[in-house]
Amino acid sequence: MIRSKYCYSALFFLSSTAWLGNAAALGVGDVAPNVALPTATAATTVDLAKLKGKIVYVDFWASWCGPCKQSFPWMNDMHTKHAPRGLEIVAINVDAKMPDAQRFLGTMPAKFTVAFDAKGQTPKLFDVKAMPTSYLIDGDGKVLYVHAGFRDSDRAALETVIENALTQRKK
Repeated sequence: MIRSKYCYSALFFLSSTAWLGNAAALGVGDVAPNVALPTATAATTVDLAKLKGKIVYVDFWASWCGPCKQSFPWMNDMHTKHAPRGLEIVAINVDAKMPDAQRFLGTMPAKFTVAFDAKGQTPKLFDVKAMPTSYLIDGDGKVLYVHAGFRDSDRAALETVIENALTQRKK
């Protein structure tokens, strides 16, 4: 009987915390958090609040993440193709040690902005649950799209979402 009560209590606690965790998740239509982080050069910062008016693709990545390695060439292509139309790509690295990220960037250079958050505060604000996770943010700072993971088969759908956002953005 005691064991049964314990099991029910544990199940209630787990289901309650799972529900509460989802209630706070950053999703489509929510205003993206304003964050300012150092860039790869550490001489400058990227401030999401200053990118208002642009379509911003925020990508959370780590050096140990296999799918992140697949996403970098695609993000380079998207930057080259769509930056003139107002797309800004900000890839936020969450490695605890910057040299790990710098080694990754040595083999996988980025044409877009790379920022660092070694303390891991920004992924918490965005409620990141997997690597990579990306958020497409409109010119008003609202989340248009959230995507977790990256596979080659995701490329066309992601580009369509970006194309639509750029077409519909306020000029």
